[in-house]
Amino acid sequence: MKTMTIAELHDASKSFTKSDLILDVRTPMEFSAGHIPQAHNIPVDQVMKHVNELMQFQTLYIYCRAGARADTAWSILDSLGIKNMVCINEGGFPDWLDAGYPVEK
Repeated sequence: MKTMTIAELHDASKSFTKSDLILDVRTPMEFSAGHIPQAHNIPVDQVMKHVNELMQFQTLYIYCRAGARADTAWSILDSLGIKNMVCINEGGFPDWLDAGYPVEK
């Protein structure tokens, strides 16, 4: 499993293209309260339904609130054949907020 921290995600996101996707696997309520800019919300319990859509991206960067749901989503998608993923499992959205990084609502 390839992993990175929230700070590394912030730095990497500056050079993302349309083939990269930041995947927020929190609930829709959590997502609507605030999320990483350009993130796409698919709750962890729904990722299996979106495999074909997610396979279209060169790299998926998966995050949640604290890391556990990102780990779960990574495991599900890995078992379904998606290998182009980075899991942000050391920290999560609260760490993004604490760092003062931009937020969309």
